[in-house]
Amino acid sequence: MNQLNIYSIAITLFSFCLQGCNAQPSTQSKTLPLISTIALPAVSGRIDHLAFDPVSQRIFVAALGNNSIEVVDLKNNKSIHSFQNLSEPQGIVFIQESNTIFVTNGGNGVCDVFNANTFQKITAIQLPGDADNVRYDSINKKVYVGYGNGGIAIIDANTFKQVADIKLQGHPESFQLDIAAKKIYVNVPDKQQVEIIDWDKQIVIDRWKLTAAKSNFPMALDAANHRLFIGCRHPAKLLVLDAETGKLITAIDTDSDVDDIFYNPNNGSTYLSCGGGYIDIFKQETANRYTLIEKIPSRSRARTSLFIPQSNRLIVASPKSFSSGAALLVYGIKN
Repeated sequence: MNQLNIYSIAITLFSFCLQGCNAQPSTQSKTLPLISTIALPAVSGRIDHLAFDPVSQRIFVAALGNNSIEVVDLKNNKSIHSFQNLSEPQGIVFIQESNTIFVTNGGNGVCDVFNANTFQKITAIQLPGDADNVRYDSINKKVYVGYGNGGIAIIDANTFKQVADIKLQGHPESFQLDIAAKKIYVNVPDKQQVEIIDWDKQIVIDRWKLTAAKSNFPMALDAANHRLFIGCRHPAKLLVLDAETGKLITAIDTDSDVDDIFYNPNNGSTYLSCGGGYIDIFKQETANRYTLIEKIPSRSRARTSLFIPQSNRLIVASPKSFSSGAALLVYGIKN
């Protein structure tokens, strides 16, 4: 075989691999059809979490590898603004009452607060380091931020001053606020466990060791049925725990590199966005029984997402690759 033929075969194989890494479904899903793709032309590198403003229909994207926050108009399917010069933005929430965007930075531990209309910085809160996942309690007007080697900072959403600090045994990844049960559930993958915080006492009251799988990063909560969904990467599994006792209900195989999980109480579905290039959908038959109903090809490394219940949308963030630019993949949810 001459050198030219070898070169041609190599190019063909390389192109085939690229197509596989960014596989799009050949037929539309009946459960979760792809309805639009919104380009993020100025974004490169890893994309982390997203937030949504339901009034203006804007999505805010933490473009960690780009050190920016991207603002996307969901009504017109286009990128409209970019905040530059952040330090590895990871977590992000939109606070409707004050019309502000709260951003956590992994690079320097700073929590930045921006005006959502002018995009001007209002203030910044310094944490010890690696400010990561963030949650907003709209009832009590508190912002919760996981950070550093083991802590949850509580910040007043009116004054943007830190008012409390909860110590953990390791760096917190995803966590969920259970307002009815007055608990906070926190993934601590360094210790292969979930730590449970008493809402009022603001201390850890229990720790649940995970034995079925480890690298527990994403988490979702079904508060009505007291079920906690834990996404693990080694091996790739969805763990369902009893949120009252920590008992393992079931462990189900998933696709690889999951980074976000959302539970939809309207149809009993759980959505997992997996960096391996798929969205896994599990159906809750009963509180103790879950069935994989579909795995939808997305794109390689498209592992962060946002469920928007107001409009029945699942937004999946796809970083730039050899064959395609960064984009938001917008899926419509069929009940």
